Amino acid sequence: MQEAIEMPGNPSPAGTVPTEGLRERKRRETRQRIAEVGQRLFLANGYESTTLDAIAAEAGISRRTFFSYFKSKDEIIVFWQQTGSASLYADLLKTSPDVPPLDAVRDVMVKHISLYTTEQMTALDNLMRSSEALLARKQTHYVEQEQALFSTLCEVWRQPERRTSLRMVAMVSTGAMRLALQAWRDQTGPRKPVARFLRDAFDSLRTEL
Repeated sequence: MQEAIEMPGNPSPAGTVPTEGLRERKRRETRQRIAEVGQRLFLANGYESTTLDAIAAEAGISRRTFFSYFKSKDEIIVFWQQTGSASLYADLLKTSPDVPPLDAVRDVMVKHISLYTTEQMTALDNLMRSSEALLARKQTHYVEQEQALFSTLCEVWRQPERRTSLRMVAMVSTGAMRLALQAWRDQTGPRKPVARFLRDAFDSLRTEL
């Protein structure tokens, strides 16, 4: 059975101290455990073959309790995506506004994609392409990522007159990620890390611009 792929945790806003009570902490930990179990079972048995009952049993909860944390299997996928994205946006918020936005996004994206081994990326990619529901979820995630990236950029580069250019940075950066993943998937021979394809995509983008 494949191990769960560890996702970065949701960061707290910079400069704040979490004020989490015992009940909230236990709920967060249970939600995290269910998501990790779901991920492990998806990778080992496939998304379609993994039932809610199997996830609940493995997580040590009832099926009814599962629905107190997630409405469906699809929400577990959303949980992974949002957790990883939150970590990326938190890093971007630490960027100096003196850095060109496109360079800042490139550096943060490359940093985060580099956290995954080729084996992990292959497993996740195969999973997300294993059903029509997950393929649709993947496309939705790109749209959500572009919108959230734009909002984060506006937090760092606050000049109203830059909003149009920041929107374009969000659009082309998301596009660079999609093209990099496609090139990585289509490669033949010894597999190169996806981070290399992402750097190449941003280099090509800068050359054309």
